[in-house]
Amino acid sequence: MRWIKGLILAIILLVVLLVGILFAVNNQQTIALNLIWAELPPVSLSVWLLATLALGVILGMLAMLGVYIRLKAQLARSERHNKQQQKELDRLRTQELKELA
Repeated sequence: MRWIKGLILAIILLVVLLVGILFAVNNQQTIALNLIWAELPPVSLSVWLLATLALGVILGMLAMLGVYIRLKAQLARSERHNKQQQKELDRLRTQELKELA
């Protein structure tokens, strides 16, 4: 089962790589990007689009970092609380057995 999952992942990665190569080949026009405060040098359209995609992914990951940290802290608190509850339950079980004996 594990090798099937690896094979499917490899096929998906190969397809994505081929689509990326086709995208880069079909978008060779050079474009100078004119921002309000600066003009960036002329580079192919595929480079600009891939750069903006990468920038968007990085910004999205940074935006979700606060939520991730908060959830990890909440999980740690819940696990500590769970351990305390388990210790209390074990103590009550042993106490009940001692009272019955």
